[in-house]
Amino acid sequence: MSFVLEVSNIGKSFQDYSSEWKRVLSWFGLKFQPKEEHQILKNITFTIAPGEAVGIIGQNGAGKSTLLKIITGTLKPTTGGVRVAGRISAILELGMGFHPDLTGKQNVYHSAGLMGFTQDQIDVVIDDIEAFTEIEEYFNQPVRTYSSGMKMRVAFAVATAYRPEILIVDEALSVGDAYFQHKSFDRIRKFQEQGTTLLIVSHDRGAIQSICDRAILLEGGTILKDGKPEEIIDYYNALIAQKENSKITQITQEDGNIQTVSGTGEASILDISLYNQKGESIEYVSVGEPITLAIKIEAHKEISKLVIGYLIKNRLGQEIFGTNTHHHDEVVIDTSKGDILEFSFDFDMNLGVGSYSIAVAAHGHDTHLDANYEWRDQALVFHVINTQHKEFIGSSWIAPEIKVNNVR
Repeated sequence: MSFVLEVSNIGKSFQDYSSEWKRVLSWFGLKFQPKEEHQILKNITFTIAPGEAVGIIGQNGAGKSTLLKIITGTLKPTTGGVRVAGRISAILELGMGFHPDLTGKQNVYHSAGLMGFTQDQIDVVIDDIEAFTEIEEYFNQPVRTYSSGMKMRVAFAVATAYRPEILIVDEALSVGDAYFQHKSFDRIRKFQEQGTTLLIVSHDRGAIQSICDRAILLEGGTILKDGKPEEIIDYYNALIAQKENSKITQITQEDGNIQTVSGTGEASILDISLYNQKGESIEYVSVGEPITLAIKIEAHKEISKLVIGYLIKNRLGQEIFGTNTHHHDEVVIDTSKGDILEFSFDFDMNLGVGSYSIAVAAHGHDTHLDANYEWRDQALVFHVINTQHKEFIGSSWIAPEIKVNNVR
C-alpha cells in the first residue's frame, strides 16, 4: 500500500435546529431543514506516505483540530471518509479522556485500554511510562492536582509507550516546559527513524521545519496550499500580515525554491547584497568575517514611517537572527514618492558552515504584521565556509578561550 493515511473529500458541518427533538430525530435519518448550518471543513483530500512527516498549520478556526478528530475517529465527518493502514496514537486536546479523580497511573491503564492495549501489555511498560513523565510521587495522585504540563507529560508518555505506525500530535506539546519539549521531540525523531508516520499541528515554525517533510495550510476549512514546509510557512506568514490592498505572490526560482513576496506595494525592495571589507559583492563568507548587508528601497508613495528589517534563515528555513531599524532607533520619517534609500547593516558573520537565506521587509511599525509594504523571503542566498578557524559544529561561531589548571 502506497499510503498509511488517505483523507478523501472530507467535509464537516454542524447544524442548529429549531427544536431539540428535531436534532435527536435527525440522528435516526429523519430529514429536517436546519435553522443554521456551519461548515467547518470542505473537500479535504490528501494522502500521507509511510514514514512521511506532515505538519498542518493555519489560523485559529481554520479547522485543524476538527480534521484531526475525524482522522482519529472521535468525530464523524459529514461527507467523505478516512482510510488508515496501521495503528494511530494521538495526543489531541490536553488530558482528553483523563478522569480527574483517578491517579495518573490509573488513567494510564484507562487511556491505554481505550487505545486497544491489554493490561499485560501496559504492565510491561508502566514503569517506563512513569519514568518518562518524571512527575515522581504525583504519578500516584489524582489528575485533578496536576498542572497542564503534567497532564501533557502523562498523555505523551502513554501515546508513545509503544511505537505507533502513525503518531498524531495537536498543539498539546506547546504546553510543556522547554526541557520536556526537547525530550518529547527526541522521542518523535527516534520513531521517525524507525518508520513512524507523523502528523503534527503546531504554530511552532521551528518544529514544523525541523521535523516535517511537508506542510499543509488550512484556511477557512479548505486546503489552501500543500508543499515544502518553508514554502508553506512563508506563505502563511504573508497571509497573517495580509491587509486591504495587499497581495501575495510566489515565484519559482532557478534552483527550484519558492520565493514568497507580499505587501501593499507602497515601497519595494530594489536590491540586496553582501559586501566584504573591500567593498566586493560576495556569495561565500568566511566564519567570523566582517561584512555589510546593503538593502536598497524605493518608495512609491509618501510614507510617514519606514522601517527596514532582515531575517537570516538556515537551509531548513529556521530563523537564525533577525532585527530591524525600529529596534535600533533608525526609523526613516516622511519618505517622499520616488525616494530611493540604501540601508547598510555591518556585522561579523558568526555563523556555522552551511547555506543561508535572508528575508527582507519594508514596513511601517515594529513588525511586518501591520503596514507591510513589502516582505520578500529568500531575497538573497549565501554560503558560510570555514577557512581560518578550528573545526566546530553547529549554527553559531562562539569561540571559547580555554584554560586548564592543575588543581591537585
